[in-house]
Amino acid sequence: MRRLKIVLAYDGSDLVGWQRQRAGRSVQGQLEDALAAIEGRPVTVVGAGRTDAGVHALGQVASCRIDHPMPVATLARALNAMLPGDIRVQRVDEAPESFHARCSARGKTYRYLLLNADFVSPFERRYVWHLPHAIDVSAMTEAARLLVGEHDFAALQGAGSAVKTTVRTMAAVTIRESAPVETVGLFLSPADRPDGGRLIVFEMTGNGFLRHMVRNAVGSLVDIGVGRREPRWLAGVLASRDRTRAGATAPASGLSLVSVEYEAPSSLAPLVGSL
Repeated sequence: MRRLKIVLAYDGSDLVGWQRQRAGRSVQGQLEDALAAIEGRPVTVVGAGRTDAGVHALGQVASCRIDHPMPVATLARALNAMLPGDIRVQRVDEAPESFHARCSARGKTYRYLLLNADFVSPFERRYVWHLPHAIDVSAMTEAARLLVGEHDFAALQGAGSAVKTTVRTMAAVTIRESAPVETVGLFLSPADRPDGGRLIVFEMTGNGFLRHMVRNAVGSLVDIGVGRREPRWLAGVLASRDRTRAGATAPASGLSLVSVEYEAPSSLAPLVGSL
């Protein structure tokens, strides 16, 4: 029996999320069905992160065990021939028996895209949170520093999550802005956008993330960016451990799982049962 590591990307817009559901297309379900067709029996796939409906991935990682001797490069091509176009296998690698996509992970990076512009084009709307209001990036950056380090992130945890602890270590939180064309090729260039527009990019790296944690963090930072709250307000939110004190959950469309790390950076503690 071989153990495999599968790296894949997907556009989550029309998917019900990573986890197999009773109804709707899930990434796990589509991948398991494709592997079962090759293997000739059911195959269980484990993902590094259980992304929600509408959330995208640039570097999701999955693991599974199969008997089929097909070379990994051929297997990647075969899977892509069977999977729908919004799910693509980037590569398949042989992995040691001890490898587990979720339990072996030591860090993850998520990216959130916020389009600050008068309008959002049909080509942009599935991958951003569109906000036309003025946003103070410096204020959000000041507040984001409060998220770095080991904290109890219960105030940023979505409902419906069962975890042993809500303590996580955030290694880095960065916020930057750029002309849309500089970040994602599909986005309108400044010349094509009469309002100019800017893409605000949030990136968070940590040893684990609670359900909706990134989206709730972004929603809270945007409350600060639009002037509804002061940067220091976020410290009180974290200390309260009360979800009702934080900002609204940012839309799923802007979020992508960028990468999963399996060798812990020096700034990250071992993974704490993340979702």
